[in-house]
Amino acid sequence: MDLMTGPDIAPAALAVAKEVVMTDALSLMLQTRPHVLADGATGTALFNMGLDAATPAEIWNATHPDRIAALHRSAIEAGSDLFLTNSFGANASRLARHGAAARVTELNRRAAEIARDQADRAGRTVIVAGSMGPSGEFMAPMGSLTHARAVQMFHEQAEALRDGGADILWVETLSSLEELRAAAEAARLSGMAWCGSLSFDTAGRTIMGVTPGQLAAAVERLPNPPVAYGANCGVGASDLLRSVTGLAASGNERPTIAKGNAGVPHLQDGHIHYDGTPELMADYACLARDLGVRIIGGCCGTMPAHLRAMHEALETRPRGPRPALDQITAQLGAFSSCGADDRRH
Repeated sequence: MDLMTGPDIAPAALAVAKEVVMTDALSLMLQTRPHVLADGATGTALFNMGLDAATPAEIWNATHPDRIAALHRSAIEAGSDLFLTNSFGANASRLARHGAAARVTELNRRAAEIARDQADRAGRTVIVAGSMGPSGEFMAPMGSLTHARAVQMFHEQAEALRDGGADILWVETLSSLEELRAAAEAARLSGMAWCGSLSFDTAGRTIMGVTPGQLAAAVERLPNPPVAYGANCGVGASDLLRSVTGLAASGNERPTIAKGNAGVPHLQDGHIHYDGTPELMADYACLARDLGVRIIGGCCGTMPAHLRAMHEALETRPRGPRPALDQITAQLGAFSSCGADDRRH
């Protein structure tokens, strides 16, 4: 059975979905700018602010909204045009592990409200992207999570993020096409435009074996394709850009996303730090731009200093030719392994 097909959708519903995509804030921004700078790490920053590993980050939307607001403000001040709400793990499945499954609506709505307030204070157009991460369960037939239940969980999040003021939904760090399909259906049900990205790890595949080329083909078979799609997290900046080259090689012309990690994590003075320097992330941002990526940001370890360097580099360095893989490794370091879409192997 084709993973990306599903029940027929009424023409009226398709028309509504098309209209949403054409008029959402991100699509409008992409019409006037060559690229959009997204934000950096949420989890790393919050751990460095004092979040303990036993507490879901999303609880801080209720208990420490000032710290969440400060996180968003730091991204805006560093030059980000788009930032994510603190709601990545705020679905019923993940919150249930902490006895908070009944707080999905509250925590997601509050996440969007905090973000909306900071975006509205920016003095320029800044997009609030409602973050939705993976469910934390394996979908059938490998696991017990059904498509209907996955849609229900994503839809619950999506409606709360919409009601709190998010401009667009941002689904990221997924590993399966089945879960991507469920998130897409939830976005349609909520009347929201959305973006989606997978995390490509070992050998350029997700943990469920999906390649960049398969993702590129899959998004075009969805009834409501994302405004943009791409890759986030994974191993490091080099590997992430190799995944992006796989998206580009597919021939899909939909805007792409790159949100790479700022190196490898290590503990320093009781705080989590990543070894990727601002200079390295500036190089990464320009390489991503030259690969044709339209939405460029950072994931784990990417702090305001990295974002400022990325912003300055994108604004001041001239666009270059599309980089080859050896140029990427020369500037960002070696790949961790051979890639799934690397045609040299």
